[in-house]
Amino acid sequence: MVDGGSTRRLPPGTLPARLAVPGGMSAPFQPLVLSRPSVHVTACRGIEELDEVFGSRGQAAHCWCQFDRLSVSEFEALDDEQRRDLLAVELRRRPAPGVVARLGTQPVGWCSVAPRTRFGRLRACASMTSSVTAGDDPGVWSVTCFVVRHGFRRRGVEQALLAGAVEHARSGGAGWLEGYPVDSDGRKATPGELYRGTLALFRAAGFEVVARPRSGRAIVRLEL
Repeated sequence: MVDGGSTRRLPPGTLPARLAVPGGMSAPFQPLVLSRPSVHVTACRGIEELDEVFGSRGQAAHCWCQFDRLSVSEFEALDDEQRRDLLAVELRRRPAPGVVARLGTQPVGWCSVAPRTRFGRLRACASMTSSVTAGDDPGVWSVTCFVVRHGFRRRGVEQALLAGAVEHARSGGAGWLEGYPVDSDGRKATPGELYRGTLALFRAAGFEVVARPRSGRAIVRLEL
């Protein structure tokens, strides 16, 4: 994710033609996953839920989960509102591009999880690429980011989101699920690093390290 400040370079409400979703809109992932006591993880019911989770400030509100999906030029050509519009379109695709955690009826967290083939920039990034994964393998899905709403951290939401992401990928027919966590090696990771999740989080969910592309980063996998 990146800081805000992008400059509008396309007319309001328009998106690049190559980013349009082909074949119409299909229903999102539906099954409920009970991941932790009182925390339920399901498909997102609409972009309005993510307005509550992402807020209006900070990295999530500027990125709208487009950083790993778009090229540098495509990402920078859009403003925050247009990135939000792109995610709103993606939420009507099947499989859905992520899952939402709720405490009661309140949306409190988001996890981006989808087939790896949907993440164009990720597949070209050396720190998130390993020799065990073919870039165009449709059986490999990726967990790319976590967003937990302010005021609900340290309550098991991230763990529930990862459990829900695993079930979402499994329901979508994935054979493997990959993550790209921070490996802090005992140091305290910065908030800007933690959106990928921590190595401890993934290991606790059964993921295994398959590569360490650079210092402080790991690639992990779980067979589904």
